[in-house]
Amino acid sequence: MNSSFNAFRKQISNPLKFRFFLLQRLPSAFFSGLKIRSFDQNQSVIGVRYSWFSQNPFRSMYFAVQSMAAEMSTGILGFAQIYQRKPSVSMLVLKVEGHFTKKATGFISFICKDGQMIEEAVEKTIQTGEGQTVICHSIGTNEQQEVVAEFWVTWTFKAKQAIL
Repeated sequence: MNSSFNAFRKQISNPLKFRFFLLQRLPSAFFSGLKIRSFDQNQSVIGVRYSWFSQNPFRSMYFAVQSMAAEMSTGILGFAQIYQRKPSVSMLVLKVEGHFTKKATGFISFICKDGQMIEEAVEKTIQTGEGQTVICHSIGTNEQQEVVAEFWVTWTFKAKQAIL
């Protein structure tokens, strides 16, 4: 595990610091109202409420807002693993696939339980110097625990080489 994981978790779990992080780095996520519901080294839960800002013309949550929350549920696990790493590791979304099963209204929570898989990929890229690809699964549920959407986010991780 990344020795700086807990420092990152402490910072990002502070609601004020998280909102500032979003405003600074991901303004669309800030205005959409993404929130961390829970977060540890194995899983994360990101929530978003259906609102005027997140709506589509069909009175449900716009697919892009759902995609953003799903990507955040996977990406925060990766970001925590690369935070302050030596050598540094880059991460990039390679592909996003979504499947929508029910109209998304109310409060939607996206959960990703792929923290261990991400940690192993980051460790492997640091050890071998070879890029690693991980497909993370995020499930969105409404307040009644009904699945409204599923996403598969493909991340790539690559240890950066020191410049001589």
